[in-house]
Amino acid sequence: MATTEDEKHEIIIPSELPMLAVRDVVVFPNMVLPLFVGRETSVLAIEAALAQDRLIFLATQKDQSVENPEAEDIYSVGTVSLILRMLKLPDGRLKILVQGKSKAMVKEYVKERPYFLVAMEVLPETTITEISPEAEALMRNAREMSEKILTLKGIMSPDLLAILESIEDPGHLADLVAANLRLKIDEAQMVLEEMDPIRSLIKVNDFLRKEMEVSAIQAKIQNQAREEMDRTQREYFLREQLRAIKKELGDLDETTKEMEEYRLKIAQARMPKQAEEDALKQLSRLEQMHPDAAEASIVRTYLDWLVSLPWSKSTRDKLEVKEAKIILDEDHFNLEKVKDRVLEYLSVRKLNKKMKGPILCFVGPPGVGKTSLGQSIARAMGRKFVRISLGGMRDEAEIRGHRRTYIGALPGRIIQGVKNAGSNNPVFILDEVDKIGMDFRGDPAAALLEVLDPEQNHSFSDHYLNVPFDLSRVMFITTANLVDPIPSALRDRMEVIRLAGYTEDEKLAIVLRHLLPRQLTENGLRSQDFKISTEVIRRVIMNYTLEAGLRNLEREIGSLCRKVARRIAEGEKGPFAITGGNLHLYLGPPRFLPDGEVENEVGVATGLAWTQVGGETLAVEASLMKGKGQLTMTGQLGDVMKESGQAALSYARARAERLNLAPDFYEKLDIHIHVPAGATPKDGPSAGVTMATALISALTQIPVRRDVAMTGEITLRGKVLPIGGLKEKAIAALRARVKKVIIPAANKKDLVEIPKNVKRRIKFVAVADMDEVLNEALMRSPFKESKKTGTPVGRLTTPPSRPVV
Repeated sequence: MATTEDEKHEIIIPSELPMLAVRDVVVFPNMVLPLFVGRETSVLAIEAALAQDRLIFLATQKDQSVENPEAEDIYSVGTVSLILRMLKLPDGRLKILVQGKSKAMVKEYVKERPYFLVAMEVLPETTITEISPEAEALMRNAREMSEKILTLKGIMSPDLLAILESIEDPGHLADLVAANLRLKIDEAQMVLEEMDPIRSLIKVNDFLRKEMEVSAIQAKIQNQAREEMDRTQREYFLREQLRAIKKELGDLDETTKEMEEYRLKIAQARMPKQAEEDALKQLSRLEQMHPDAAEASIVRTYLDWLVSLPWSKSTRDKLEVKEAKIILDEDHFNLEKVKDRVLEYLSVRKLNKKMKGPILCFVGPPGVGKTSLGQSIARAMGRKFVRISLGGMRDEAEIRGHRRTYIGALPGRIIQGVKNAGSNNPVFILDEVDKIGMDFRGDPAAALLEVLDPEQNHSFSDHYLNVPFDLSRVMFITTANLVDPIPSALRDRMEVIRLAGYTEDEKLAIVLRHLLPRQLTENGLRSQDFKISTEVIRRVIMNYTLEAGLRNLEREIGSLCRKVARRIAEGEKGPFAITGGNLHLYLGPPRFLPDGEVENEVGVATGLAWTQVGGETLAVEASLMKGKGQLTMTGQLGDVMKESGQAALSYARARAERLNLAPDFYEKLDIHIHVPAGATPKDGPSAGVTMATALISALTQIPVRRDVAMTGEITLRGKVLPIGGLKEKAIAALRARVKKVIIPAANKKDLVEIPKNVKRRIKFVAVADMDEVLNEALMRSPFKESKKTGTPVGRLTTPPSRPVV
C-alpha cells in the first residue's frame, strides 16, 4: 500500500484500482472537473470504484477516435482521482465529478474485462523546500503570462489571480496552468509525466509563450472585426435614420422599398467581391433612373440574375464509396469501367476536398444509358442534376450568353442550368456534343473550350453577366455517339469513356431487373397478371430488335404490356402468359431472322463492321465470270473499301502460283465483289481480309466456313493490320451466332475488354498475315504443299524486299 498527504485528510491509495480511459482531457492532481461516462466498460469501472473507497485511476487514450481501447491504446501514466459526486442521466450515461489526487503509473493490467483493473505505483512528488532564483523567475513568468492570456481572452477575475498568487510550489503551479491552458493531449501528457517540478515548469512556460502569441493574434483579429462591425453598424444606424426621416416626410415609396430589397438580396447572395461591386454599381444606377425608363427594366433583370445565382450555395457530397456503388449497381447493369471511374473520383474527393470536377465524355451507341448514367451519378453523390442538349446548336451565344446591349438578352445555357440547379456543384450533362453545328453566329464548340477546361472554368465569363463565375466545382459529363466529329481541341479536354453495346445475356438481365418492372408499373399491371419466360424474352431480343442499346427492346416490352392491359380493360380474366406459340399474335411476325444460308458457301465471307449504333455483321460476296480482267465492286462502297478490294486482288495475283491458280487467271475473268444492303453507304479500313477471303474462295472453289467472321485490313504483302471497335464487333458476332472470330494479332491486347460471357461462347483467333486467315476461314488450306518440307508454299519464310506484283 502507498500513502500520500492531502491538505485536510489522509487518503489511503490501494495498489489495485479500477481504471477509466478518458478522451480529450488529461487529468492533473488537485484538478476538479466533470466527466460524462457512456461506455459500458467505463460505467462498470465507476460502479466498482463507488462500491469500494470511491477512488479510480484516470488515464488518457492515445487515439481519441478508438471506441473500445485496449491496453496499448492508453497512456501508462495517469492520475488517481476521488469521485466526489455521481448522477445518472436519462439516456443511461453517468455524470461524475472527480478530483485529481496523485500521479501514478500502471505496472500491470490485472484484468481488461468487464472493466480495466490495474496494478499501479504512486509516483512520489518532488518537494522543493527552498525556492531558487531560477524557480522564482519561472513561477513569476508563468503567473504573468497566464494573467495576460486570461486578460486577452476576457476571462480574468480577481479569484483566478488570487489562486495563481497563492500557489508557492512549482510543481503544483505547473499542473494548475497546464490543466487550464487547453493544451494538446500529447503536450499535456508530457507535463503530467514530468516528475521534476522545475523541468515541468520550463515546459509549461514554453507552452504559455506559444499560447501568448496565438492569443495576441486572436485578440488583434477580434479587434479588427469589432471595428469593422462598429463601422457597419454606424452606417446601418445612419441609413435607418435617413429612412425614418424620409418616411416622416412621405418620401418613402415603392421604389425605395425595391432598392432596399435588392440591397438585402445582394448581401445575402454572398457574391465574390468583383460581382458584388458590379451589383452595387448597377443598383446605384437604378436608384438614379426614373422607374419607367426603358433601361431600368434591363438593369432590374440583370440584378435579378445576379442575386439568384448560387454563388456560395452548394450541396454536400455523399462520399461513402460503398453506398455510391450500391446506387450505381441498382440503376445500371454492368458498365463497370464507368462505375469504377466515378468511384475513383469519390475516393479522391474524400481525401482531397479541393479536387476540381472531372470532365468525362461517354461515347457509345444510342440507348446504352449514357444520359441516365449521369442521373445515377448525381443521385449517388447527392448532387443536383442538370441536362442540356447541344444537338443542332449553332449560336455561340447559347453557351456564353448575349451581351446586355441586345433586347431580350439572357445568360447562356450553362449559367441558366446552374441557376436552375440552385447549387454551384451540380452534375451537368451536355448531351450530343458530337452534333454541334457552326455558322456565321459563331462556333459553340470553341465556346465550350473554356467551360470544359479545369484550368480556366474557375473564372468563366458569361457575356451577359460580365463577371467571372466559378464552374470548377461542377462535374461536367458530355455524351456522344461518335468521337470523330468532336473538334480535337475540345476532345483533348475530356476523358473519353466508351460504352459498347449489350450482349444478349446482359439485355436479358436488364429486362428482368429494370425494363419489365418499369413497364408493368407504367401500364398499370401487376406481376401476377403478366407472365413471360426468359426464353420468350430472348426471342424478343433476337427476332424483334437489332440494336446495341435497349430503346427498341423496351418499346417491344411496353407493347406486350399494353396489349395485356387492353385485354384486362375489356374484361378478360388473367393471368396472361406470353409464350413462344402466341408471341407473334402480340408483336406480329419476327422482323429479324437468323441468316437462312446455313451451309458453307464458295465466295461468301462474313465480316464485322463498326457503326455509330454498334457492331454489325457484313456479308461479302465474290462472283467470277468470263471476261477481260475487269474488277467491279458494288454496294455503295466508299473509297477505302474499294482500295481494300484492289489490295485483295493484288494479293491473290501475287500468290497465284501458290494458290494453284493460272498465272493469267485475271485476264480471262471478270470479278464482281458485292456487299449486300446496297441502300446503306459503307466505308472503313477493316474489310480487307473479308474481301480477300471471299475472292480467294471464289477463285479456288473452296467454301468459307459459315460460323467464322473476320475483321482486319491487309497490305499487298498480305500482312493483317489492326482495327478499332473490337468490343462492338465481338458483340455483333455473338448476336449472329458466330463461333469463331479472326482478328489481327495486334488487337490481341484488346481482348481484355471483351465481356467474359462473349469469350466463353466465341473463339478468338489472332493472325498476323493473310495466309493464316485463309487456313482458319476456308474448309481446307488453299496452298500447295512443298514436296521437300511439307510446309505450305504460300507462306513466305522471309519477307521480300518489295511487294510482289
